[in-house]
Amino acid sequence: MHQRRFEVTTLGTGAALPARGRYPSSQLVNVHDGLYLLDCGEGTQERLRSLGVNFIRIRRILISHLHGDHYLGLMGLISSMHLMGRKEPLYVHGPPLLKEIIDIQLRASATWLRYPLHFPPLVPENGLEVFADERVRVTALELRHRIPCTGFVFTESPALRSLRKDMVHMIPHFKRQAVKQGEDLRFPDGPHYTNAELTEDPPPQRRYAYCSDTAYEPALVPFIAGVELLYHEATFTEMLRARAKETMHSTAAQAARLALAANVGQLLLGHFSSRYKSSEELLNEALPIFTRTLLSDEGMTFPVNPRSIV
Repeated sequence: MHQRRFEVTTLGTGAALPARGRYPSSQLVNVHDGLYLLDCGEGTQERLRSLGVNFIRIRRILISHLHGDHYLGLMGLISSMHLMGRKEPLYVHGPPLLKEIIDIQLRASATWLRYPLHFPPLVPENGLEVFADERVRVTALELRHRIPCTGFVFTESPALRSLRKDMVHMIPHFKRQAVKQGEDLRFPDGPHYTNAELTEDPPPQRRYAYCSDTAYEPALVPFIAGVELLYHEATFTEMLRARAKETMHSTAAQAARLALAANVGQLLLGHFSSRYKSSEELLNEALPIFTRTLLSDEGMTFPVNPRSIV
């Protein structure tokens, strides 16, 4: 059965300081060819260009919190979309103060955007719907950081049922869409076929969870349980656990323990401190706890695979 596209491209994996070839936080999520940007650190539009992404296609931007390494690239991206002639509305979901931050820069430069710009405010509350469209439903996670910080769970929209190859010839063309949507097939003065006779179950909906900056937070487990892919920050190793607690970040081991408790399909580590020359040090700490752990890397794309092929 054809699997619709659902993938995550990491554009920036560094924490606070861009160093050692790592850029500040940003990810591009592709759900059924709809593009959504998570966080927008400095250099994000350059990373998008280097990967050949037409960022005019980005539907929505979600900013987890107002630490600079997560949003200082936003104004430049908004401006570039204006200069490139964007007409479609852009929705930027973020903390309420974000609108004021962007508005004052637009006023200072006397810039009048060619497209509508909307700022739906985020509320960091576990399970609260952020938005839903024809491709995906996004809900919030209440992360535990020094300032209000929101994580996100992407749940793809359900697929239609697929027609059984041995039965498709029985279904008139004008009825096929309705049957895919779950209807039975009835012929006037003729046979009746139940939907179960004509179709197969669609693939299960896949989910991706994004936990940008947060201390270890077991309260997240019910809201990320069983997701196919979990991105979780891993700023430090256990050697600097006290520093992690002070700054309200996580160690790689803590990220792995959360992934294990939530029984996720795969764990993707990111937000690495510039003190680590190699992120392998963080991976090596997580793997003994949660074996299905991966390292995010600039420009790499990770499919959100069904659990059966993880």
